[in-house]
Amino acid sequence: MDPITTILAHYPVVVLDGALATELERRGCDLNDPLWSARVLIESPELIRQVHLDYFRAGADCAITASYQATIEGFARRGLGEAEAIELMQLSVRLATEARDEFWRDPANRANRPRPFVAASVGPYGAFLADGSEYRGDYGLSEQELIDFHRPRLAALAAAGAEMLACETIPCLVEAQALARLLAEFPEVTAWISFSCRDGAHISHGERLADCVAWLESYPQITAVGVNCTAPRYVPDLIRAARTAASKPILVYPNSGERYQADDNTWQGQAEPFGDQAHYWHACGARLIGGCCRTTPADIAEVAAWARQFSPR
Repeated sequence: MDPITTILAHYPVVVLDGALATELERRGCDLNDPLWSARVLIESPELIRQVHLDYFRAGADCAITASYQATIEGFARRGLGEAEAIELMQLSVRLATEARDEFWRDPANRANRPRPFVAASVGPYGAFLADGSEYRGDYGLSEQELIDFHRPRLAALAAAGAEMLACETIPCLVEAQALARLLAEFPEVTAWISFSCRDGAHISHGERLADCVAWLESYPQITAVGVNCTAPRYVPDLIRAARTAASKPILVYPNSGERYQADDNTWQGQAEPFGDQAHYWHACGARLIGGCCRTTPADIAEVAAWARQFSPR
């Protein structure tokens, strides 16, 4: 049984972690780089492990690995060979798993919460391009080309023992279709698929979210669907849209509320409080709740404090 199904059998909500890359920036890392957080796998892997540990301590039931922008092609641009690239992708899984195991060894950390799990991040093709196209989806690639692009990373992460895959910030239906079909090559792995969205009804490329999650319904390896890297103000309507078409659990982990400017890699606007919104997202139908860019362990602590008021089933 996959970890999402296992937890939701006993708890009403799964608390996801928050941002990794922007949290690393907050702690002094320079991520103005096409590799983004994957750069830290090379330079400061122990800091990644510490961020994962801090999210577990804040109350997260899941750590999403630092493999979002980690690809063989991306590392090749840095002069690394295929074997080195695969080792770094697998390192991302080990770092999160080690942090989880360290946290769980202390019996005091086990009260009123499930054993946390690790989801290996699979970012979209646009993340490799590093040009903001994960918020547009205008790649011009076929489904087969996207399958061929994603296959080596899925193989590396599956071989590393990832408990499941987090296929995230997917901007277009064709990429979700490619990932759903590719999963059949790795029958031991489950996954979630979450989309980046441009409003309360449509994913970034323009397809209706309801149509996208309806298409994914027939794929049993996909055990949750939803949205991430999206403005919080759109989340309630997006949950409702997903619920019209999906029987799978719905997950949401939006950005802080600030807006990303791809042309100069800056964020504009004000962050929004997460603790005040988690209960509403849950009431709308979300069963997995966390944060994406610019959220912090403090934000996840607010979500967890709300979630822990529920008794296990």
